[in-house]
Amino acid sequence: MPNLEAPEQQEDGRDLVLPSQHRHAIASFAPRAKTGRRQRTQDQARLFAQLYLALGHGRAAIGRLIEEEAAHGRAILFAPIYMGLGSIFWFKVDSDPPSQAVLVALLLLTGAFLFKRDAGRLFRHVLFAGMLASLGVALAQWESWRASTVMLDSAVTTTVTGRVERRESYDNGRWRYVVKVDGTEKPAIRRAPERVTIFVRKQAEPFNLGDRIQGRARLTPPAGPALPRLNDFAFSSYFNGIGANGFAYGTPELLSPDGDVTKESLLDQADIWLAGLRNSIGDRIRRTLPGDTGAFAAALVTDERRAISDETTEALRTAGLTHIIAISGLNMALSAGIFYIGLRYLFSLFPGVAQAWPTKKVAAFGALLTVTAYYLISGFGVSAERAFIMMAIMLVAVLFDRPSISLRNVALSAIVILILSPSQVLGPSFQMSYAATLALVSGYTLWKRRQHRESIFSRSRFLSPLLFVSRFFGGVLSTSFVGGASTAIFSIEHFHRLATYGLAANLAAMPIVSFIVMPFGMMAMLLMPLGLDAPFWKVTGEGLELVILIAKTVAGWGGDITFGRQAGWLMPTFIAGFLIMTMLRTRLRHVGLLLLLSAIGAATFNSGVPKPDLMISEDGALVALRQDDILATNRERPQAFIFEQWQKALVAAEHQPPTVLPTDSRLPHVSKADRRRRLSTEEQNAVRKAMEEALDQTMQGSFACQKGAWCVAMLENGAMLVTIEDAAYLPPACDTANIVITPIKLRLDRCRSGAMLFTGATLRRTGSVEMNFDSDTPIISTAFDNPQRPWMRHRTYDWRTGTYGVPIRSASPVNDSGE
Repeated sequence: MPNLEAPEQQEDGRDLVLPSQHRHAIASFAPRAKTGRRQRTQDQARLFAQLYLALGHGRAAIGRLIEEEAAHGRAILFAPIYMGLGSIFWFKVDSDPPSQAVLVALLLLTGAFLFKRDAGRLFRHVLFAGMLASLGVALAQWESWRASTVMLDSAVTTTVTGRVERRESYDNGRWRYVVKVDGTEKPAIRRAPERVTIFVRKQAEPFNLGDRIQGRARLTPPAGPALPRLNDFAFSSYFNGIGANGFAYGTPELLSPDGDVTKESLLDQADIWLAGLRNSIGDRIRRTLPGDTGAFAAALVTDERRAISDETTEALRTAGLTHIIAISGLNMALSAGIFYIGLRYLFSLFPGVAQAWPTKKVAAFGALLTVTAYYLISGFGVSAERAFIMMAIMLVAVLFDRPSISLRNVALSAIVILILSPSQVLGPSFQMSYAATLALVSGYTLWKRRQHRESIFSRSRFLSPLLFVSRFFGGVLSTSFVGGASTAIFSIEHFHRLATYGLAANLAAMPIVSFIVMPFGMMAMLLMPLGLDAPFWKVTGEGLELVILIAKTVAGWGGDITFGRQAGWLMPTFIAGFLIMTMLRTRLRHVGLLLLLSAIGAATFNSGVPKPDLMISEDGALVALRQDDILATNRERPQAFIFEQWQKALVAAEHQPPTVLPTDSRLPHVSKADRRRRLSTEEQNAVRKAMEEALDQTMQGSFACQKGAWCVAMLENGAMLVTIEDAAYLPPACDTANIVITPIKLRLDRCRSGAMLFTGATLRRTGSVEMNFDSDTPIISTAFDNPQRPWMRHRTYDWRTGTYGVPIRSASPVNDSGE
């Protein structure tokens, strides 16, 4: 055994001198080595010493890098992250945290952070993170209290009387209205929502804003997740103030045109006036440019996207060009940039003015006014609000001689948005927008820090135009690649799809948008009050036709890859790696790249999300069985809104409709008036026999249906599934099947035979359901375990008693009447 107290000799002959604490640590291994079967060699001791030193040096290097990061003063960059984590925590927990506990935690952490100045840097950063996370929780709770939207508890057909607050056109003469409800009747809704959206078909002349209308409408609560862990549309509806969605039977009656809005507050009056201005601008553009071109141009100005045809919308989505339609950072940046550069160029024509005035700041102020006007007529959409705040901060930075493009400004805009509406942190628009912005600004910062070298080509006058073109398309290529790569995982997570040819489409379309569409569109808007806008809209329309042609061409190549639901760990891991890579300056950012590559690699080879065998919609009307990429349903025409989400989430392209059985004269005829009548013993036996015989007329894993009555299917594990449309068929269904599903709202959760029973009432509380039969006991997953959050509580409301949380009778057997 070597003498560890003496200096060791390295291979190059130099002495390896160990500090005393290291020598003692290594020497502690000597007794163990002597008592072993084989003593340690001198090379093993040297190797251990080298590893020990390397570990110490590594820890010291990481400490130096952390100190260097802290020296850059980037704590402000992490402020929106901690606030967002606090908001996410509040939105994701099963019940509202006590407001008193949230307030106490916020005050204690804030006081500790402000007065504990002598604490270490790491401890103060922990206090900083806790304080902002508590602030995020408090802001989320405050936004929920501020919204307090009354959500419709169950579907109802009623007569609605109200005032039109918003309207939006569709592509074939249909209109969608946001109506402030004054009252309902036949029946009167006990908990009537304050605002509803009503869809009107084939209306020649739309209602004006402020009109009081009345009409018969079918109202339904905002949809929950189509499957567990999919998007909950009720969440966004709650924070948007929409309590129900529906459609009108016929055209509603106009009670009083241009209702009296003077009774409203000044803010509401200004909102109505701006909405009217927005509608008039959209109507004028669509009259000047008919068809999809006009609808596209109007969407760029007013954010009214529903008038674009489904074919064009799908082509833009497949080609990865939908970001052009949304009023987002691209539109705001182009508008501000065009006005800013144009105004500075105009000032340069007058040397005296350029020398006497700070033309840069004047141009920035003019650009700020431009984007403010753009935001006011854009309809206050989520993406428009975020883009406006971001551009406003950047332009204000120019006014105060601060860098306009910086991660600090991006963080400040995120802080403002999280203070105003923290619920946006869960939305795909917020996540994708800030992911692209962070990646682009971080890439721009790295590009500025690199060493630029002049070459003989850059000095040549003849090659300068070619270099300008190459730099422009190189910039478009790089920004499209960085933006597309940074938002890819969010597209997969939220929409379960990815446009693989988006880079090519953006490379072809963005020059047209930058040099034709946006400049001429801005000139048209400036000249619209004078009535001189039509020629400029024509040029804008030509550019948009080229963009649509590019979208349809690229969409024809295919390349729209569908992904299923991803594992729950994927998004947090990707976001953590992405934030580390984009927000740090030192070599520590490479840790983020390792996290990104590890997450993508693991997700590529194994998503870890088992696909369900049985899916039930939240109303019980649609049921599907999955076999590989085939979905067999109990409906010949399944509801597209739900079924398309199932197809994308499960990567199931093919639909297998049920086998419709011929009418059987042996079966009882149950009319709508007889839905609660009791079937005789002979009738029940006939129904049971017909259900059993129906299984012989269809394949395993598919449905056979008596139209308007019931459907049966045999599962892969040998269990029998029955769906019924009428409560009269419930007793024979329970006696025959292992699983019974009905959209009827029966206050029961199991059959008298012990079979599983899913009804409209139980599904209303649990949301959509999926089941997996791989094990002996079926694994059941529901969209909601405890619907007690503000945007879910309407699911537990009982209109009969006017109370929440009426229990379902779980122990009572099903009698012959189904109650």
